[in-house]
Amino acid sequence: MSDLKKNNPLCLALEEQEWLLADGATGTQLFNMGLSSGDAPELWNETNRDKISKLYSDSINAGCDLFLTNSFGSNRSRLKLHDAGSRAFLISKIAAELANEASQKNTGNIIVAGSMGPTGEIMHPIGPLSHEIAVEIFHEQAEGLKEGGVDVLWFETISSKEELKAAVEAAELANMPWCGTMSFDTAGRTMMGLTSPQMTDLITGMDKNLIAFGANCGVGASDLIRTILGFENTQNSYPIIAKGNAGIPKYINGHIHYNGTPELMADYACLARDAGARIIGGCCGTTPEHLIKMREALENRPKGGKPNLETIVKSLGEFSSKFDGTEENTVTARKTKRSRLKEI
Repeated sequence: MSDLKKNNPLCLALEEQEWLLADGATGTQLFNMGLSSGDAPELWNETNRDKISKLYSDSINAGCDLFLTNSFGSNRSRLKLHDAGSRAFLISKIAAELANEASQKNTGNIIVAGSMGPTGEIMHPIGPLSHEIAVEIFHEQAEGLKEGGVDVLWFETISSKEELKAAVEAAELANMPWCGTMSFDTAGRTMMGLTSPQMTDLITGMDKNLIAFGANCGVGASDLIRTILGFENTQNSYPIIAKGNAGIPKYINGHIHYNGTPELMADYACLARDAGARIIGGCCGTTPEHLIKMREALENRPKGGKPNLETIVKSLGEFSSKFDGTEENTVTARKTKRSRLKEI
């Protein structure tokens, strides 16, 4: 174990606990607080600090062991679209400072993870963004989060191996431990074609300061559990992260709504645990109400055996695609109605 990981709060928590509850959606909560479509949530770190503090405290009060900072898009590339590219370091730092303030008000040991999403640009060899520039972009953001006091960097919703490699190099430059999740939203693959076994092969040989990895966002809870099984079936020795969306998105009256109930997400949390995940949270559409039910279920339901595809379909609904990207695991279960889903 590297020196950075020996006394890291996340590593210590994973040594002591079978599972950790991570937070839910950032965007969903901020839209509920008044964020307008097209606005940069990260700018609220400067202009609406009280609401960002509430975002963090809501996750803590829901029972989370870990929550992410409001910094998903606080990199120079994304912020330049809002004439704020030059403030990437500062906005990232404020996100972390507010998170630490919220964490320190709690008597428990709440882990603060510095969220780092993709740059929003396509990297070489397909697109114009070079590896060197991508590393600079991520490194600036990482240094801001580090100065603000995060415990770990958390790369999320990454789709290409090139961008993940740049983010990991930035973490090395910042001398920070990290976690990484990719989004498997295209018939069991990332948008750039990676399967869960391919991600395992890629990420486990990258850097000694990796703490955990897995999947976030994607299509729905069913698909994400199938992806977790793909990680578990490889020669992986790192803790697995599961952060799935709360059901399926629907566009209603000008807004995106996710139709997964708190009860469905409680089932998802236990299936994620049984599938091998040790850090379990939600992504888009997941509110504190979902998180409360997820924690209750994880604490009170006994651990079961590894779920098969039929069990996943029966509990969470059908997969969005027949295959999981490896073209080996097909759905054999009878089609079932999403009886446990409803509009929220």
